[in-house]
Amino acid sequence: MSEIEKGGISVQTEHIFPIIKKWLYSEKEIFLREIVSNSVDAITKLRRLSSLGEADFASENFRVDVTVDKDAKTLTVSDNGIGMTEDELKKYLCNIALSGAMDFISKYEGSEENGTGIIGHFGLGFYSAFMAADTVEVVTKSYTDSPAVHWTCAESGEYEISAGERETHGTDVIMHINTDNEEYLDYHRVLAVLHKYCSFMTEDIYLHGDEDEHSCGCDHDHDHDDECECGHDHEKEEKPINDKCPLWQKAPSECTEEEYKEFYSKVFPGKRDPLFHIHINADYPLNFKGILYFPRIDSEFESLEGEVKLYYNSVFVADNIKEVIPEYMLMLCGVLDCPDLPLNVSRSYLQNSSYVSKISAHISKKVADKLTSMANTEREAYEKIWGDIRTFIEYGCLKDRKFNEKVKDAVLFRDTDDKCVTLSEYLDEAKETHEKTVYYTTDKTAQAQYIAMFRAKGFRVCVLDTVIDSQYITMLERENDGLKFLRVDADISGALSDKDAEITDSEALKAAFVKASGDDKLEVKFAKLDDENVPAMLGASEESRRFEDMMRIYGIDPKTMPQKAALTVNTASPLIKSLEEKLSAGDEKADVIAKSIYRLATLSFRRLSGDEMKDFLSESYDILKMI
Repeated sequence: MSEIEKGGISVQTEHIFPIIKKWLYSEKEIFLREIVSNSVDAITKLRRLSSLGEADFASENFRVDVTVDKDAKTLTVSDNGIGMTEDELKKYLCNIALSGAMDFISKYEGSEENGTGIIGHFGLGFYSAFMAADTVEVVTKSYTDSPAVHWTCAESGEYEISAGERETHGTDVIMHINTDNEEYLDYHRVLAVLHKYCSFMTEDIYLHGDEDEHSCGCDHDHDHDDECECGHDHEKEEKPINDKCPLWQKAPSECTEEEYKEFYSKVFPGKRDPLFHIHINADYPLNFKGILYFPRIDSEFESLEGEVKLYYNSVFVADNIKEVIPEYMLMLCGVLDCPDLPLNVSRSYLQNSSYVSKISAHISKKVADKLTSMANTEREAYEKIWGDIRTFIEYGCLKDRKFNEKVKDAVLFRDTDDKCVTLSEYLDEAKETHEKTVYYTTDKTAQAQYIAMFRAKGFRVCVLDTVIDSQYITMLERENDGLKFLRVDADISGALSDKDAEITDSEALKAAFVKASGDDKLEVKFAKLDDENVPAMLGASEESRRFEDMMRIYGIDPKTMPQKAALTVNTASPLIKSLEEKLSAGDEKADVIAKSIYRLATLSFRRLSGDEMKDFLSESYDILKMI
């Protein structure tokens, strides 16, 4: 090594350091990810050379060590990778944006694996160290046994190169943390950053510092090798902070259900076991792997936004990049590792690309395949979780036609007996009695009388009680010729009446009920209902009710356009026959009875207003007085 050489960093852009510090990276903490990634790359390169027979380090115990030194105010990242010669150091560290990774890949292009596993591509990552440090030292020694080299650079860009002291191949990056960033001299802060960005990098990563001296979790003061009062042996077993072989790298056939649950609890601590998982192992033409979980939503107040962690060659990039996950699947949790993602230069953001949309489409397909498979082969388990996933699946069907086509036969309808059927199963069952018609309720309690009458005829009634149901069934009707969904209060005189019975309208009864309602435009129908204990029922057309639902969705008060309901009078009811006789005889009780029948019909159809309830109670008392 010659005498100390001095020079200045050669840059292609003026004031490059301020640009890196202020604008290039979304988070300051990313600097540690970049430096550790460089160390992992250095080891990967040496492994590659060994596999090609150009070096003999196949049996080496490769590792990356991160050391926090509060006293010295340094944060050091060390590796026993390929190292650098003096010429290489000058080439890669003294010329910003000249990537050693790209040089290496280019040199060995055409070789087996073609540089697979190299994380870095841009050559700017190293300089991110100046986001937290005012001075950075590099001590490196090449695997070729060239002399060690020592490089020191201040944030001004001025550097010095001299002979280094290092016995073995590899590189030490020593960052002298500045006053504004002393948080990175805290062991636990550094550990949190490493867990966030480096948990699944491909080489063992170890963290050292004052806080890692104790392993039992007690509060006793003791030396490293001592046994304290609690009886614990404080001889610490050295363990890496990362998992080199994450579950998504394995084939699905090699993973157990327990392993999937353990991985979920590790990545998303504190969350309940998920409903199900989807293991993605895409090869050609796409190249990405991952595991997605459908979380268990405990309550309506719980956040519906999931958390999909995006990785790039096992390096954490970001949470929930919406371009990758379809909008209707943002509640998913999991990890995706996409080595071909088009990232920006800082590996912080996605760049728009058709490749991203293809990944999104593939994820949608995999979710659809999983749902279909569960519906066909695990029906009982699938029915148990349907209530948790139903709304999201229906929303996906509305948003994505391709998704709808794939999962339409896996969509379930739960009936009032808490049993599930597909649409085709329901229609096959109803073929003889109400072909291509599905009866449903939006409120089992409020519409109990209607439901009971349908169930008495042997009709299955489905429960559609979410906001999105109305839009979903409208889509189904549009896509299936002749299909109709009718709420139980929309087809009283049709499904619940004797169609062969001869019905004679009574003008006296019609006038009495119009008077009782206070609405001179009230539509009064007559039918012979199967249940003679029901004197009259109110019902609204399916079209008008859905229009009212749509108004609510768009924030319009339905009262501005009140729903018109028709009164169906049951000619088979003894009470109606008695009322008709009293009307013919001019009995003064007739008006009170007609009004009470109308109030009862209203009560089964909707909630009474305060004034209506007051009047109903008063009328009921009057009737009791007549007895």
